[in-house]
Amino acid sequence: MVSFSYHLTKQEIAQNTITDKQWNRDLELRNQLISQEERNRELQNELKEKQDKIVEIEEELAKEEQVFFNLAEDAEKYRMFVGKVKVKGKGVEVSLADGDYNPNEENINNYIVHEHHVFKVINELYISGASAIAINGQRLTHNSYILCNGPVIEVDGYQHPAPFVITAIGDPDVMTSALNLTGGIKDMLVNDNIEVTIQKKEEVILDPLLGT
Repeated sequence: MVSFSYHLTKQEIAQNTITDKQWNRDLELRNQLISQEERNRELQNELKEKQDKIVEIEEELAKEEQVFFNLAEDAEKYRMFVGKVKVKGKGVEVSLADGDYNPNEENINNYIVHEHHVFKVINELYISGASAIAINGQRLTHNSYILCNGPVIEVDGYQHPAPFVITAIGDPDVMTSALNLTGGIKDMLVNDNIEVTIQKKEEVILDPLLGT
């Protein structure tokens, strides 16, 4: 009986020892799992912060891209305005020619084209939305000047004989309507014995202004 009791007690102690070891192992694994889950949450929060930062950066880049796009678009408009780039588009062509010679007319100036005639056409075209204009193929800029020199006119120092062909890029319907208004530019030119021809163009090509 003593021997049996001894062996039984030894067996119970062994079982308790194994159970304690297993419990300690399970506890350690549970702690590791909890620690890993906490680390995962930290990493997820860190990932979310970085993703939010990326979204902010992308939004800033999008704004900067729009700003740069607007700047590039404005620069292109200014280059077109000062005649530094070749441009093309729909537009109109206005031809101004001297009137037929009249032997009964004492003053020859009464039937030839003068710079003020050309000025009025150009101003009307700009008012009606022209984005680029040329006279006999020579581009005009923001500081161009036109002078009358006998039978020719000078555009920025370059002489051009009649007829004077004024080409403009813009809405052809708007520009022709503006020129053809009753009592407008065309009627005034006709009254000054100037031969006027106005044509709509599907494509007008204006070369860039050469020189400095």
